[in-house]
Amino acid sequence: MKTIRVLLVEDDPMVREVNRQFIERVDGFEVIDMAPNGIKGIEKMKELSPDLVLMDIFMPEQDGVETLRQIRHQNLEVDCISVTAANDIQTIQQILHLGVYDYIMKPFTFERMEQTLLNYRVFKEKMGSVEDVTQQELDEIMGQTKQTNPEPELEKPLSQELPKGFNRATLAKVLQYLKQSDSGVSADDVAAGIGVARVTARRYLDYMEKSQMIHVDIQYGSVGRPVNQYFLT
Repeated sequence: MKTIRVLLVEDDPMVREVNRQFIERVDGFEVIDMAPNGIKGIEKMKELSPDLVLMDIFMPEQDGVETLRQIRHQNLEVDCISVTAANDIQTIQQILHLGVYDYIMKPFTFERMEQTLLNYRVFKEKMGSVEDVTQQELDEIMGQTKQTNPEPELEKPLSQELPKGFNRATLAKVLQYLKQSDSGVSADDVAAGIGVARVTARRYLDYMEKSQMIHVDIQYGSVGRPVNQYFLT
């Protein structure tokens, strides 16, 4: 497996180091250098030709949005993931329009970073293994569903009125995470996988169980408390 070479662009030295440690815990990834702002980041992209750039948005001298514009304007062949505290819709839309592979909000867990990197590695491997593709093959590479029509018994609750305090987008994320799992998942798994608090994940899972979207098995280990494992119905 070819090692994916990563450039970190982040102005906070402590955050840079945490991000570096997270990235290098994932097999097949190597941080080749770091830059404190977008200007230095562009220079290192031209010098080192990384495969992937993980970049903050709020930085001095040149922020992440302008840096993404420069990357596209100069046709630099590099993929980008935004890792930022920016959570306003206007900024998010700007960044998505500039073609980032993913958008990770601070604070985040190692598991959230790991999942993005693993998905990216699969994406790169598939893109590098073909020259021409069918629509179905492209859908698989891009992570699109193979189904033309959604599963009615699973999608129906997404169109129904939700209890007070519930968010339809979060429910969809929990459902999608469960769909991607080959086995049961715990509330901790869901929380880490979609980037929410454990108590939030548990609320949505409880609601989904009552709505008969999922079922629960209690698993007992040799020590400690039993763990609820959730499965799609």
